[in-house]
Amino acid sequence: MLNTYHATRKVKAMTECLDSLGSLATLKIRGRAIDLFRVDAVTRAGLGDVGSLPFSIRVLLENLLRNEDGATVTKDDIVAIASWDPEAKPSHEIAYRPARVLLQDFTGVPAVVDLAAMREALASMGGDASRINPLRPVDLVIDHSVQVDSYGSPSSFAENERLECERNRERYQLLKWGQSAFKGFRVVPPGKGIVHQVNLEYLAPVVFLEEREGRTLTYPDTLVGTDSHTTMINGLGVLGWGVGGIEAEAAMLGQPIFMLLPQVVGFKLTGTLREGVTATDLVLTVVQMLRQKMVVGKFVEFLGDGLDALSLSDRATIANMAPESGATVCFFPVDDETLAYLRFTGRDEDQVELVEVYSKEQGLFRISGASQPRYTDTLELELGEVVSSLAGPKRPQDRIDLRGSKQAWQKVLPTLVKESTAGAGSIQERELPECADSASEGFGVSETRAEAEDTAESPALQHGSVVIAAITSCTNTSNPAVLVAAGLLAKKAVDKGLSAKPWVKTSLAPGSQVVTDYLHKAGLMEALEKLNFHLVAYGCTTCIGNSGPLPRHVAGSIEQDNLVVVSVLSGNRNFEGRINQHVRANYLASPPLVVAYALAGTMDIDFEREPIGEGEDGKAVFLRDIWPLQHEVRDAIRSALESDMFTRRYRRVFEGTGSWRSIETPQGDTFEWDVESTYIRKPPFFDGVSAEEPEAPKDIVAARVLAMLGDSVTTDHISPAGAIAPDSPAARYLQGHGVLPIDFNSYGSRRGNHEAMVRGTFANVRLRNVLAPGTEGGITRHLPDGEPMSIYDAAMLYRAEGVPLLVLAGKEYGAGSSRDWAAKGTLLLGVRAVIAQSFERIHRSNLIGMGVLPLEFLPGESIDSLGLAGEEEFSICGIATPLTPGKRLRVTAGAKEFEVVARLDTPHEVDHYAHGGMLQYVLRQLAMRRDNRSG
Repeated sequence: MLNTYHATRKVKAMTECLDSLGSLATLKIRGRAIDLFRVDAVTRAGLGDVGSLPFSIRVLLENLLRNEDGATVTKDDIVAIASWDPEAKPSHEIAYRPARVLLQDFTGVPAVVDLAAMREALASMGGDASRINPLRPVDLVIDHSVQVDSYGSPSSFAENERLECERNRERYQLLKWGQSAFKGFRVVPPGKGIVHQVNLEYLAPVVFLEEREGRTLTYPDTLVGTDSHTTMINGLGVLGWGVGGIEAEAAMLGQPIFMLLPQVVGFKLTGTLREGVTATDLVLTVVQMLRQKMVVGKFVEFLGDGLDALSLSDRATIANMAPESGATVCFFPVDDETLAYLRFTGRDEDQVELVEVYSKEQGLFRISGASQPRYTDTLELELGEVVSSLAGPKRPQDRIDLRGSKQAWQKVLPTLVKESTAGAGSIQERELPECADSASEGFGVSETRAEAEDTAESPALQHGSVVIAAITSCTNTSNPAVLVAAGLLAKKAVDKGLSAKPWVKTSLAPGSQVVTDYLHKAGLMEALEKLNFHLVAYGCTTCIGNSGPLPRHVAGSIEQDNLVVVSVLSGNRNFEGRINQHVRANYLASPPLVVAYALAGTMDIDFEREPIGEGEDGKAVFLRDIWPLQHEVRDAIRSALESDMFTRRYRRVFEGTGSWRSIETPQGDTFEWDVESTYIRKPPFFDGVSAEEPEAPKDIVAARVLAMLGDSVTTDHISPAGAIAPDSPAARYLQGHGVLPIDFNSYGSRRGNHEAMVRGTFANVRLRNVLAPGTEGGITRHLPDGEPMSIYDAAMLYRAEGVPLLVLAGKEYGAGSSRDWAAKGTLLLGVRAVIAQSFERIHRSNLIGMGVLPLEFLPGESIDSLGLAGEEEFSICGIATPLTPGKRLRVTAGAKEFEVVARLDTPHEVDHYAHGGMLQYVLRQLAMRRDNRSG
């Protein structure tokens, strides 16, 4: 049977599609008539050569042909895509409608909270609450809430899963309610794998089928997801990218995503990877090259005969890290490798045939040696030139040749030590032994190796000691080659008598249950466990900040000697303050390199010249002695990885454990808010919102700067996801509500409670605010008196005084995760506008979605060039007059005057800002159509 999506919504009638070009046609597959909108209709109409368009642009073209309605999508929009000029600056706005929406629980919980609050708000306006309902299929995978409390033990997985369900019962109640209350909303319970892996291995059909009025319509699978790394699905030929939670909620409610028709950079790959080089090394090289190419906001599309040498898993590894390069997508067209992967992962043969026939019919199938599409720009990489690499210590684009890693470490160490010394004297000073029993150390652990080591003597730590070595999910868990390589390296190390250093916290958190199946079958799991890489979870752990507590004696040594210690992880994010509050230097590496650094126990090592350890025979063992060869990896995969592993694991993917099934689920169209809950609270975003059109936005007068920040401020700096520090405003709030430090959980888990999250905004322990020199953490000075205090306390004092607030920043403001709370928290602190040199795409969109105005300095201007101290009173004029996309506004800062550009790039972004945010805009649209009960 074909994998048909039977719509649970009332779909737009096919007769309502204008189809001005006559693109609707019928395709027959095995005697079955299937309708499609042919993209070559624009070529027949003489509007442009579809065959020369990038594959990703062809997908956008089909989307507009299928959704042409004369209002949101017009013939002019279709003409604009058909005649796409690769060199033109993006200026034409299109309305893109993804086929589905993908959520993970950190972002999914606040999305469900918002929708629940919207239901109540619509009901209060006299509307039908049940009309707040997803109009496109939505899948939510619970994968971000597990934490590495227990490690290095056969019972670690069970213990971490138990703690996860205990801590997150209230959040999971909400999600189970959403599953029953909303139509077309499915939840994958915890412990099944990470969202990207489940999407890649099971959820993505690549080509959709939809029943409409007794006819079957087929079209490309497209999506948006609330995780930045939704782009991993680009490796499967599916166009999808990360958006903020606000934008995803709007898409769920039937709103198109308005975007500028993008430029597309072609990335040509040639040759093959050489011996000893992994897909991780390749992706770190690609990220560095794309960052240097400045592809922020652009599509990247891969081409060249080098694709023939890359497995689907290799492609997915590259696509996963598109956000780290700044690109919107890193797209790999459908080809024979795509079909082979679909078959191997258990997709129905009829579905695979549909993918092949449809993709070829629509010109969406890559054929090796075919002519190259037109691109805005191109760059090329010979795969044989890629070398073993790391990236760090703070940014994923900062690639380091492994051969020079020791020198690079010694070069960066003085700066890290200086930062450590500066941070030690801050107002937010952390004192260890009190912290050892508190939330900054994570949470309690059971009778595990971690607890046993807490009684050990302090280890001989020094600067550069590796204290976390994590084979963590996300970037590499799609790739059996690197995971098998890690297992083979572990086996060779064990055979020679090597062991992991005792101060290293080790963990194995695959993104799929299939991983442990093939590691066991290959006989490699035992060796990993002997090096203490026991299974700790199937979920997102270290790279999201869920690394859990370090053993107390390790943390104590770090604090006592103010050491700069290291984590090495096979994830995709290594921003400062993200991995663990005790760890200042974080490096991304392939899984086998993670094992190698666990054996070495230090970053201060030259693997080419220095031994990794001493074998049982007393002889020095070098990394080259235990590094697996490519043919060994291939042979192990061939003998261990089987197709039925996927079908068996995904047969019951929506069934949870007994702990999940035992969670009581509230019923009804509206959610029953518990006023005592510290996890789930009704948010204030719709308070006072009426069905009437809002007043026009006003100029900002006599504002103060809440924080003045530098370059590369990430969403982790703005809204951390990890542990809640014991002396923070969020900690004080939780303790005031009877929550003990051991039960704080993480900021990520508290995203359903705005009271906790607003107190956590700008609370990253590594944030450096120029207004509070010599400090580290969420500290500012209240102006004009200059009194130092937490950012939250200052914001509340400003609110009481009726003073609007601003944030000033440098380049790449809001880089990193698609974290809606980085915008929500900014709004709730009273920030009206952010002025920066440049914004990352998702965060800029999120700010607009919450009614916060993103403003950019003019080219060549900055905080420094304008001589801004941050202590001035600021006024921003020109907002009250009609705003238009890209309008210049006049800023007065004390005696200085300058202009900024309003980064409202499209008319719809202007509308959303004017309504106070995207969700308020959608709510008013629904309220004004309350007589239409169709949903």
